[in-house]
Amino acid sequence: MDFKVGQKVSYPNHGVCAVESIEKKEAGGSQADFYTLRVLANNSAIYVPEMNARTIGIRPVINSLQCGEVIKFLGDDFTEGSADWKIRVRDYSAKIQSGDIFETAEVLKQLTFLTYSKQLSFREQRLLEKAKFLVVSELAVVCSQSECEIEKRVDRLYLFGQQRKAGPKTPVSKSNNCFSCRSLDYFFS
Repeated sequence: MDFKVGQKVSYPNHGVCAVESIEKKEAGGSQADFYTLRVLANNSAIYVPEMNARTIGIRPVINSLQCGEVIKFLGDDFTEGSADWKIRVRDYSAKIQSGDIFETAEVLKQLTFLTYSKQLSFREQRLLEKAKFLVVSELAVVCSQSECEIEKRVDRLYLFGQQRKAGPKTPVSKSNNCFSCRSLDYFFS
Protein backbone atom coordinates (compact mmCIF):
# COMPACT_ATOMS: atom_id res chain seq x y z
CA MET A 1 0.00 0.00 0.00
CA ASP A 2 1.62 3.21 -1.14
CA PHE A 3 0.73 6.56 0.36
CA LYS A 4 1.48 9.93 -1.18
CA VAL A 5 2.89 13.03 0.45
CA GLY A 6 0.00 15.19 1.68
CA GLN A 7 -2.39 12.24 2.00
CA LYS A 8 -4.29 11.78 5.26
CA VAL A 9 -4.10 8.35 6.84
CA SER A 10 -5.45 6.70 9.97
CA TYR A 11 -2.92 5.23 12.38
CA PRO A 12 -4.32 2.97 15.14
CA ASN A 13 -3.85 4.52 18.58
CA HIS A 14 -2.74 7.87 17.14
CA GLY A 15 -5.65 8.86 14.90
CA VAL A 16 -5.50 10.88 11.72
CA CYS A 17 -2.04 11.71 10.39
CA ALA A 18 -0.77 13.54 7.33
CA VAL A 19 2.00 11.96 5.25
CA GLU A 20 4.72 14.64 5.32
CA SER A 21 7.46 12.87 3.42
CA ILE A 22 8.81 9.57 2.20
CA GLU A 23 12.52 9.21 2.85
CA LYS A 24 15.19 6.56 2.62
CA LYS A 25 16.73 5.89 6.03
CA GLU A 26 19.16 3.35 7.32
CA ALA A 27 17.68 0.81 9.70
CA GLY A 28 19.43 -2.33 10.89
CA GLY A 29 22.29 -1.90 8.44
CA SER A 30 20.12 -1.59 5.33
CA GLN A 31 18.26 1.18 3.53
CA ALA A 32 14.46 1.33 3.74
CA ASP A 33 11.76 3.79 2.76
CA PHE A 34 10.07 5.48 5.72
CA TYR A 35 6.88 7.52 5.90
CA THR A 36 7.06 10.60 8.05
CA LEU A 37 3.60 10.99 9.53
CA ARG A 38 2.43 14.14 11.33
CA VAL A 39 -0.22 13.36 13.97
CA LEU A 40 -2.94 15.99 13.58
CA ALA A 41 -4.09 15.77 17.22
CA ASN A 42 -0.78 16.78 18.79
CA ASN A 43 1.56 17.69 15.90
CA SER A 44 4.07 14.93 16.77
CA ALA A 45 6.00 13.07 14.07
CA ILE A 46 6.09 9.31 13.58
CA TYR A 47 8.48 7.43 11.30
CA VAL A 48 7.04 4.24 9.87
CA PRO A 49 8.87 1.82 7.56
CA GLU A 50 6.90 1.62 4.32
CA MET A 51 7.00 -2.18 4.38
CA ASN A 52 5.37 -2.24 7.87
CA ALA A 53 2.56 0.25 7.21
CA ARG A 54 -0.09 -2.35 6.40
CA THR A 55 0.92 -4.64 9.29
CA ILE A 56 0.62 -1.75 11.74
CA GLY A 57 -2.88 -1.03 10.44
CA ILE A 58 -2.23 2.29 8.73
CA ARG A 59 -4.84 2.96 6.06
CA PRO A 60 -6.21 5.90 4.07
CA VAL A 61 -8.91 7.85 5.91
CA ILE A 62 -12.43 6.93 4.94
CA ASN A 63 -14.27 8.78 2.17
CA SER A 64 -17.48 10.81 2.52
CA LEU A 65 -19.67 7.82 1.56
CA GLN A 66 -18.05 5.69 4.26
CA CYS A 67 -18.52 8.58 6.69
CA GLY A 68 -22.28 8.23 6.30
CA GLU A 69 -21.98 4.46 6.72
CA VAL A 70 -20.07 4.90 9.99
CA ILE A 71 -22.67 7.37 11.31
CA LYS A 72 -25.44 4.91 10.40
CA PHE A 73 -23.49 2.04 11.96
CA LEU A 74 -23.12 3.99 15.22
CA GLY A 75 -26.89 4.38 15.42
CA ASP A 76 -27.66 0.73 14.64
CA ASP A 77 -28.44 -1.85 17.30
CA PHE A 78 -25.70 -4.29 18.32
CA THR A 79 -24.93 -7.40 20.34
CA GLU A 80 -23.44 -6.81 23.78
CA GLY A 81 -19.89 -7.92 24.50
CA SER A 82 -18.68 -10.44 27.06
CA ALA A 83 -19.79 -10.19 30.67
CA ASP A 84 -16.15 -10.61 31.80
CA TRP A 85 -14.37 -7.23 31.74
CA LYS A 86 -10.95 -8.86 31.12
CA ILE A 87 -12.24 -10.53 27.96
CA ARG A 88 -13.92 -7.28 26.88
CA VAL A 89 -10.68 -5.31 27.34
CA ARG A 90 -8.69 -7.87 25.33
CA ASP A 91 -11.28 -7.99 22.53
CA TYR A 92 -11.76 -4.22 22.41
CA SER A 93 -8.01 -3.57 22.39
CA ALA A 94 -7.60 -5.92 19.41
CA LYS A 95 -10.45 -4.20 17.55
CA ILE A 96 -8.94 -0.75 18.07
CA GLN A 97 -5.47 -1.98 17.11
CA SER A 98 -6.87 -3.43 13.85
CA GLY A 99 -7.22 0.08 12.46
CA ASP A 100 -10.69 -0.69 11.07
CA ILE A 101 -13.00 2.23 11.81
CA PHE A 102 -16.06 -0.04 11.99
CA GLU A 103 -14.34 -2.28 14.57
CA THR A 104 -13.41 0.83 16.57
CA ALA A 105 -16.97 2.16 16.22
CA GLU A 106 -18.24 -1.17 17.58
CA VAL A 107 -16.05 -0.71 20.66
CA LEU A 108 -17.39 2.83 21.03
CA LYS A 109 -21.00 1.62 20.85
CA GLN A 110 -20.58 -1.26 23.26
CA LEU A 111 -18.61 0.65 25.89
CA THR A 112 -20.91 3.66 25.67
CA PHE A 113 -23.89 1.40 26.21
CA LEU A 114 -22.15 -0.15 29.20
CA THR A 115 -21.72 3.31 30.77
CA TYR A 116 -25.50 3.56 30.97
CA SER A 117 -25.61 0.67 33.43
CA LYS A 118 -22.33 0.74 35.38
CA GLN A 119 -19.07 2.51 36.07
CA LEU A 120 -16.37 1.33 33.67
CA SER A 121 -13.05 0.01 34.89
CA PHE A 122 -10.06 2.30 34.34
CA ARG A 123 -8.90 0.27 31.32
CA GLU A 124 -12.39 0.21 29.79
CA GLN A 125 -12.75 3.97 30.31
CA ARG A 126 -9.44 4.56 28.51
CA LEU A 127 -10.55 2.29 25.66
CA LEU A 128 -13.86 4.17 25.41
CA GLU A 129 -12.07 7.52 25.26
CA LYS A 130 -9.56 6.22 22.71
CA ALA A 131 -12.29 4.69 20.51
CA LYS A 132 -14.28 7.92 20.66
CA PHE A 133 -11.20 9.98 19.82
CA LEU A 134 -10.30 7.75 16.85
CA VAL A 135 -13.82 7.67 15.39
CA VAL A 136 -14.72 11.31 16.00
CA SER A 137 -11.40 12.72 14.80
CA GLU A 138 -11.56 10.78 11.54
CA LEU A 139 -15.20 11.73 10.93
CA ALA A 140 -14.34 15.37 11.64
CA VAL A 141 -11.55 15.36 9.03
CA VAL A 142 -13.69 13.63 6.40
CA CYS A 143 -16.85 15.68 7.06
CA SER A 144 -14.90 18.98 7.40
CA GLN A 145 -16.59 19.72 10.73
CA SER A 146 -15.18 20.40 14.17
CA GLU A 147 -14.58 17.48 16.48
CA CYS A 148 -17.01 19.00 19.01
CA GLU A 149 -19.80 19.09 16.39
CA ILE A 150 -19.14 15.49 15.35
CA GLU A 151 -18.92 14.34 18.96
CA LYS A 152 -22.31 15.92 19.75
CA ARG A 153 -23.80 14.23 16.68
CA VAL A 154 -22.35 10.86 17.69
CA ASP A 155 -23.57 11.29 21.28
CA ARG A 156 -27.11 11.94 20.02
CA LEU A 157 -27.03 8.59 18.20
CA TYR A 158 -26.69 6.82 21.55
CA LEU A 159 -29.82 8.49 22.86
CA PHE A 160 -31.89 7.06 20.03
CA GLY A 161 -30.32 3.58 19.79
CA GLN A 162 -32.71 0.72 20.46
CA GLN A 163 -30.67 -0.70 23.32
CA ARG A 164 -30.61 2.68 25.11
CA LYS A 165 -34.31 2.28 25.95
CA ALA A 166 -33.44 -0.29 28.63
CA GLY A 167 -30.87 1.85 30.46
CA PRO A 168 -30.94 5.08 32.44
CA LYS A 169 -31.00 8.39 30.56
CA THR A 170 -27.44 9.46 31.40
CA PRO A 171 -24.19 7.54 31.51
CA VAL A 172 -22.72 6.68 34.90
CA SER A 173 -19.49 8.53 34.06
CA LYS A 174 -20.15 11.66 32.06
CA SER A 175 -17.86 14.41 30.83
CA ASN A 176 -19.16 17.84 29.88
CA ASN A 177 -16.38 18.75 27.45
CA CYS A 178 -15.69 17.19 24.08
CA PHE A 179 -12.29 15.55 23.94
CA SER A 180 -10.92 18.09 21.48
CA CYS A 181 -11.35 20.67 24.25
CA ARG A 182 -9.31 18.51 26.67
CA SER A 183 -5.66 17.51 26.58
CA LEU A 184 -5.03 14.41 24.46
CA ASP A 185 -1.54 13.72 25.80
CA TYR A 186 -2.58 10.64 27.76
CA PHE A 187 -3.80 8.94 24.55
CA PHE A 188 -0.26 8.76 23.32
CA SER A 189 1.47 7.56 26.48
